[in-house]
Amino acid sequence: MKFLDLARVTIRSGAGGNGASSFRREKYIEFGGPDGGDGGDGGNVYAEAIDHLNTLIDFRYQQHFFAEDGKGGRGRQMTGRNGNDIVLKVPVGTQILADDQETILADLVTVGDRVMLAEGGSGGWGNLRFKTSTNRAPANSNPGFDGIEMEVWLQLKVIADVGLLGLPNAGKSTFLAAVSNARPKIADYPFTTLHPNLGVVESHGREFVVADIPGLIAGAHEGKGIGDRFLGHVERCSALLHLVDGTSENICHDYDIVINELEMYGGGLAQKPRFTVLNKCDALGDELSEAFAKELSEHIGAPVLTMSAVSKDGVAHVLSHLADHISKVKAEEREASTKKDDTGWRP
Repeated sequence: MKFLDLARVTIRSGAGGNGASSFRREKYIEFGGPDGGDGGDGGNVYAEAIDHLNTLIDFRYQQHFFAEDGKGGRGRQMTGRNGNDIVLKVPVGTQILADDQETILADLVTVGDRVMLAEGGSGGWGNLRFKTSTNRAPANSNPGFDGIEMEVWLQLKVIADVGLLGLPNAGKSTFLAAVSNARPKIADYPFTTLHPNLGVVESHGREFVVADIPGLIAGAHEGKGIGDRFLGHVERCSALLHLVDGTSENICHDYDIVINELEMYGGGLAQKPRFTVLNKCDALGDELSEAFAKELSEHIGAPVLTMSAVSKDGVAHVLSHLADHISKVKAEEREASTKKDDTGWRP
């Protein structure tokens, strides 16, 4: 299945049905009076996050979603039927943006999240509604209100606990394949990863989700390479795992390129908790690996882990660090949620 994380769609809620202008005409009833019913309401347009979807590819083939119009009222005080609603089924993590692609209308982050995007028009009143003590036989009725038509953008930001960062060919896809059941494309040329991949990772009985995005290069924020369009997929991550190619000629320079792109992108990515790992240490040997890790650690002022995604040396140690961090974050979130519930008023 192709990956699509951005789609533009046109939605329109249903128009309300017209009210009826009718009079009761029955034998032996001289003054039947008005009996026109109201029109039905138009259908609404909703967006709902559902499970088992990880792409917006369906919206490439269908871009128009129109709810049903309400039916008109009829005589004998019969109200028109309401129009059927329409629901856009989207993956968890989808944001609904206005046509300017900046205003966020909704953010669907959990399964079952549902939001109304366009409300249907109200049905018009029948002439029965206009009957008063001084106007016993009104002939006027109201038309239904129009629905709302608008264009919105659907933007998917995958839900993951850890986001993988690094230059092209830093070994991100190899790492994801080594620690999960994900099967990303792996090759010895840059940009083998063209769209995000997700993998479920287990470490000592603790599971978390890792997202692998296409590699960054210098100038990605200006659109070079694949650009920084996929960085939005790691905005929701609790931590970032930055892989540095240990066989590179200048590991410190490689590190700085990625960090600079994070800072230029914004969104708080550069301030997220980040684990730096020197990868491909199987090609260096223990002595060089330790020396390069020390050099990089002094450069960034933080600890640097070492591993080889190919031989899996050091991988378990890296996963343990990640699992500890994710467990701590989730525990803090549960505690914050509990405190929030406890402050609620109870009768």
